[in-house]
Amino acid sequence: FIRHIELLGYEKRFFPSQHYVYMFLVKWNDLSEKVVYRRFTEIYEFHKALKEMFPIESGDINVENRIIPHLPAPKWFDGQRSTQNRQGTLTEYCYTLLNLPHKISRCQHVVSFFRVRPDDTSPVTDSQIKKPEVFLLPKDAKKNATDITGPIVLQTYRAIADYEKSSTSEMALRAGDMVDVVEKSESGWWFCQLKNKRGWVPAAYLEPMDGPDESEEQEPNYAGERYVVQKSYTAVEQDELTLKEGDAIEVIHKLLDGWWVIRKDETTGYYPSMYLQRSGDKNASVKSGLRNWSAPPRRSTIRNAKSIHKQSRKQISQETYRRNSKKYIQSQRNRKENFQNEPNVITETNEQEENKAKAQPAVPPRPSKDVILNRCTESTRRKIL
Repeated sequence: FIRHIELLGYEKRFFPSQHYVYMFLVKWNDLSEKVVYRRFTEIYEFHKALKEMFPIESGDINVENRIIPHLPAPKWFDGQRSTQNRQGTLTEYCYTLLNLPHKISRCQHVVSFFRVRPDDTSPVTDSQIKKPEVFLLPKDAKKNATDITGPIVLQTYRAIADYEKSSTSEMALRAGDMVDVVEKSESGWWFCQLKNKRGWVPAAYLEPMDGPDESEEQEPNYAGERYVVQKSYTAVEQDELTLKEGDAIEVIHKLLDGWWVIRKDETTGYYPSMYLQRSGDKNASVKSGLRNWSAPPRRSTIRNAKSIHKQSRKQISQETYRRNSKKYIQSQRNRKENFQNEPNVITETNEQEENKAKAQPAVPPRPSKDVILNRCTESTRRKIL
């Protein structure tokens, strides 16, 4: 059955004639993720058939019993504007559909419609005709699907070595292949297209065309983000960490190849990001549909890698991570100690001020006989005579 459907955007295609298809990321109960492409006319025919299968739930008998979401019919001429404006409706439709009772959301009709077809992975194209234009929903606009970018030119990457796929969801590569990246997953598996083929490939096998380094790569954050290990992993390389499920760690550097630098106590090392879950994130089951896959290979383990760039990629050593991490931890400890000492200083100062305020005035010394005789009144002088 289907766990989640996410609208990624749409494509404008030119073969066999100009038309539009919507791109959906479908997440299944086996934790696999598939990208499928559907015309709106197909979606509407699916919707009509679903209503016929469940006349009560569709409101055909009594409109008050309707729980199947509404979907407007396609226009006589569907242009780019209507394709774009319909995205909010489709996003809401898919969300509502999967939250219907299981007899509807998990019925064979729904499952079959969103199952991968041959043309999803190998669309029919003509090399003489213009390549499809892709319009992706920005990640921060998923909740408001009417917000859309202009035509997006997908980033082109080059394969640095041969890669043999190990499942039908992946795509094989040959060194020098030029692929367009549709989606960059934090897991280190990227969904790419190569001519008329599509599939997941390890990011480590790809390099950008304009230089050896990734412009999107984040800087280290030694304050760290708290994560929990969702799957145990035993280190293979010396710079990796061995952790077990449930361990609490801090992520200090998120790298695009899916191997993040983490900190456990004061030890740093690489760990597969797909085996981690942000602390407090209750949506663990949906976060990564690729979790049942093996971790993607690291670039350092790829044999016969050949880059077109003369300069090598910039890479921070584990010694640098470790040193900077210790500096940060020590600075935090110093701040904490200083903060804890400040109340004591204030308390001592206040006590001293209170003691001064409570102190009795000094008793003046008794005047001498000569002083009394010379300065006091007659009655006082008589008392000492």
